[in-house]
Amino acid sequence: MGRLTPEVIEAAAQYLNPVGQYELSLRDLKIPVIENLGATLNQFDTIDFTNNDLRKLDGFPFLPKLKTLYLANNRIARIADNLQEYIPNLDTLMLNNNTLQELSDIDQLSTIPKLAHVSFARNPIAMLKDYRLYVIHLLPNLRTLDYNRITQKEREAASKLYKTKSGDKANKKKKGTNTFVPGGDLIKQQQQQQQAPRMTKKDADTIKKAILEAKSFEEVERLNALLQAGQMPNSNEQHQNGHKPNNTPMEQEQHPGNNMMEI
Repeated sequence: MGRLTPEVIEAAAQYLNPVGQYELSLRDLKIPVIENLGATLNQFDTIDFTNNDLRKLDGFPFLPKLKTLYLANNRIARIADNLQEYIPNLDTLMLNNNTLQELSDIDQLSTIPKLAHVSFARNPIAMLKDYRLYVIHLLPNLRTLDYNRITQKEREAASKLYKTKSGDKANKKKKGTNTFVPGGDLIKQQQQQQQAPRMTKKDADTIKKAILEAKSFEEVERLNALLQAGQMPNSNEQHQNGHKPNNTPMEQEQHPGNNMMEI
């Protein structure tokens, strides 16, 4: 496995290609990382990295002259952020037969303003549903994808599909947020009070006595809050505090003579 050194770059083939661009050929070198391209002195319109061992599309210095990158037959699975800062005039990007897995793996390309021709043929993403429409939506200046011209009908379909999906995501996000409902807090409080056991005067006296006998400040605060809310502790709380639960209203109606409260 070789390295892309300044010496390798200097020794590489350089020529005027059939479309009139000055090209640097770095094919078949088993290069694992793009590096040292500053040694090109920004002289090339096209750089050919076909048949190497690249894993990530990054490592570029500022190369404003670069317009075309050939990267077929590598193992590229990731694309760096902010490529527009280094190769702002890139027009053509050929990434055939790499290992891009998810549609989101190519999102970083959306920052390159002049991309007009790209190819992801024989990448896993090319088999995904809505792949072509996604790429068209992501790169609005695209003219060809996988060597096929983009039609106006495809542009309209991509716009419609992803406008709808964006709207669905926004609606789901709104549903997941808390919204103000007039009187909502009062309604919730009333529901909680209806579900909680209500206290009689004797119940209140019992809680007051429990407050006097409480052994911690936290217990006093808790019992005082229940007293102010007009609620009785549930059975578990009363047992934990050494008190037996009060009879339910039904039991009081069945035994009207039982007015004693056990502490």
